Amino acid sequence: MNTRLVPYEQLDNQQRAHLLNFELQPGQKAFSGDIHGALYTLANAPEGAAKGFALLSNALPVAFLLLKRPPCLPAWADADSATLHALQVDQRVQGQGFGKACLQAVPAVARQTWPDLKGLMLAVDADNQVAFNLYLKLGWVENGEAYKGRIGYERRMVLAF
Repeated sequence: MNTRLVPYEQLDNQQRAHLLNFELQPGQKAFSGDIHGALYTLANAPEGAAKGFALLSNALPVAFLLLKRPPCLPAWADADSATLHALQVDQRVQGQGFGKACLQAVPAVARQTWPDLKGLMLAVDADNQVAFNLYLKLGWVENGEAYKGRIGYERRMVLAF
């Protein structure tokens, strides 16, 4: 698999148009939102507080994620971390390892973007065992008690650098 994770602002018009046509399974939108909401967040965050990344395969976006820094961090996040949000893989290519490829590439791009980072954090729905197991497999560890999120209990996870 030949993929690379690139900053959203480096995408050309064709790649951005392709990204806007991402399809998600209806049940996934409750957890990750959709691409339009993610891009709205990106466009309206204070400068340097959010960064979008697209995973390219054969020059086309197949996945997208947001990283957030202060002042956009959730209340549960450490100030010296970045938090991962809105990870979404286009439904038409799900099951081909693109989510895993994003998660493997994100530490390097996060450190390149913010060299002072101490790690990454995320929240995953307590009932999303598939995602939780993938995070564990890739070195993330559970961090603290589950807490009440907007749609149920969520587990906090951290990947220290």
